Amino acid sequence: MADPANLALMPEPRSKGGALYSLAERIARYRERAGDAHPVIGSIAPGPDAVRLFSNDYLGLSGDARINAAKAEALLGTANEVLMSAVYLHDDSNQRRFERRMAAFLGAEDSVLCQSGWCANVGLLQTIADQNTPIFLDLAAHASLWEGAQSAGAPLRPFRHNNVNHLEEQVRRHGPGIVVVDAIYSTAGDLCPIFDLVDFCEREGCALVVDESHSIGTFGARGEGLVSMLGLTKRVAFRTFSLSKAFAGRGGIVAGAADALDFFRFESRPAIFSSAVLAYEIVGFERTLDIIQDEYWRREALQRNADRLRTALHDLGYNVSSSQCQIIPLEAGDETRTGSLRDMLDRRGIFGSVFCMPATLRNRALVRFSVTSALEPHELQRTVAACAEIREAIGLADWPSTKRRARAEEREDKETAQTKLRQALVLRPDFGRNANGPSGGGLERFAE
Repeated sequence: MADPANLALMPEPRSKGGALYSLAERIARYRERAGDAHPVIGSIAPGPDAVRLFSNDYLGLSGDARINAAKAEALLGTANEVLMSAVYLHDDSNQRRFERRMAAFLGAEDSVLCQSGWCANVGLLQTIADQNTPIFLDLAAHASLWEGAQSAGAPLRPFRHNNVNHLEEQVRRHGPGIVVVDAIYSTAGDLCPIFDLVDFCEREGCALVVDESHSIGTFGARGEGLVSMLGLTKRVAFRTFSLSKAFAGRGGIVAGAADALDFFRFESRPAIFSSAVLAYEIVGFERTLDIIQDEYWRREALQRNADRLRTALHDLGYNVSSSQCQIIPLEAGDETRTGSLRDMLDRRGIFGSVFCMPATLRNRALVRFSVTSALEPHELQRTVAACAEIREAIGLADWPSTKRRARAEEREDKETAQTKLRQALVLRPDFGRNANGPSGGGLERFAE
């Protein structure tokens, strides 16, 4: 139970109807759940030799000397910078110049630089939706997208993860609106069915919003993201992303039609009521964009590292089948089991990120490995060795995700066997020539 001392600073309510009684109850429930520490925090801090698989610095640009030098020069050369909302910026400002460059990079009409990915998502949905516009959100979409939909007062119509058929049912029931997905989902590392989504949205008259936070910088010949890489820029209404991942900074981007984004600049509450991104940060983004576009080898190293680790973990028996990118989940199930997994990895110097409620569904907690291009082969080998060593101690065979993998492989084996049988029968010279006649019933009888 929660220690009453933890609530010592909370005013004692005069009755159960007191203003802060509900807060005190929620804090008590949180303490009961968390115990001495929150489930996402272990008791061991990463040391200098730790393998750090918790960073979203996918391209290894955090601390890059060229970027730091550009920011330092700008910071030292800036005098009396005006701190104000970006609504007061003119078209010749450094921010607008960067926004136009970013739009060209993305193949969009225009873009807006926001204070964070959260501000980009909240501000966008708050601006383009209203109480008459249903928003259809993938259940696994980023929390900021849900927050934006709620702040718009729009009817929320969730659909099952990556299930276009369920999305179609929802749209047919509630009418066209805004469909909101992530290009890459941050917990499982799977991609959205982007071609099916754009086809559906065009057919049903819906607008598609794609959050590319985990695909910008990592997908495309020059890091332009999944939508641009696949030639879908004109078929996606808006793209958003955080600049705190591959760009290793702090900010966010909304890209789309110029007239809509001009409206966004003066109507989005985060844009209006927060100070603009600082000048030295914009210079840093400019230099980072240079590197992301030019140094394609970083994307190659990222993909190579992710493929090697994913394949090795799969061979050890972990269910990493959802992962299609640099995000690799080890889904232990409940929070207690996930905490044990984290602790065993931490003790071996392998540090990932724990994801649990509300970032995951109940009993779908996991340790996420975020692979980067900067990981060395020996660090990947250490990670694989640690995961191999702890399999029995963590009860890998009893994880729900392991059992799901076994069921999926059993189905796949049956389907593969049936397909091979059908192919073999087709190649037989006597195929179809049986007691049922020249073409009747032979395949069906053999395949049963």
